[in-house]
Amino acid sequence: MAEPAASAGPDGREVRLARAEDLADPRLAPYTTLTDAALRRRVDAEHGVFLAESSQVVRRALAAGHTPRSFLLGDRYRESFADVLAAHPDVPLFTGPDEVLTSLTGFHLHRGALAAMDRPAPRPVTDVLAGARRVLIAEDLVDHTNLGAVVRSAVALGWDALLLTPQAADPLYRRAIRVSMGTVFRLPWARLEGPVAEAVPALREAGFAVAALEVTERAVGLDSPELEPLRSADRLALVLGQEGPGVRTETLEHTDADVVISMPDGVDSLNVAAAAAVALWELRAR
Repeated sequence: MAEPAASAGPDGREVRLARAEDLADPRLAPYTTLTDAALRRRVDAEHGVFLAESSQVVRRALAAGHTPRSFLLGDRYRESFADVLAAHPDVPLFTGPDEVLTSLTGFHLHRGALAAMDRPAPRPVTDVLAGARRVLIAEDLVDHTNLGAVVRSAVALGWDALLLTPQAADPLYRRAIRVSMGTVFRLPWARLEGPVAEAVPALREAGFAVAALEVTERAVGLDSPELEPLRSADRLALVLGQEGPGVRTETLEHTDADVVISMPDGVDSLNVAAAAAVALWELRAR
């Protein structure tokens, strides 16, 4: 017997997805599977949306003031999500069994909920820096998982803002948001217009010392007494480089200091997210 077609609830708000053919609804476009992160970023920007995944992350996005366009919800999570749905009675709701939703998104819904949210307007760098004492700069950090982990550590350890180069990953990409556990909604961020080296003069003019987490000939261990002036700096910007290549040479030519994590012989390095957590703790505002 054929599966029934998609059906709407009494108020026309809820659409139940029962088969693959139901996924042609144009309102589902933001959820359509895109496995290439760069393509996903372009499409999200064109649609002016981002995806929040998991009920906890959706709740944090809403609490931060983001506006939902629609909800996509697995059947099992309807009851636990009832308060969110009641608070947004005019937002379209798409529901269905896990296998149908997975065929739409291309991945298993983490904790059963997705929301398409309006993407906020880009913030000027000057606005993000205003009042900030500790600023993290992600230079060409392209891995969304690492970026999400870095953001989570930055928020947990009291850092105030995030700057990203044009090539860096999107903080509002679904996976970056999920790995950050939604803490990205608490961290002001902005994209630089060009390389970090070009932004250093403006940072210094605003009173920031600029350091890089990178192995160089002049690098000082994070546990060294020599770093006390950096630890106690009123305003500090810390540059993290791309996985593998590290901080750009031209950036290192403009930093006030380079810092490293002291390690025993035979240990090359830490993952950038793990290394960032250590440095963010050591260089936090005191």
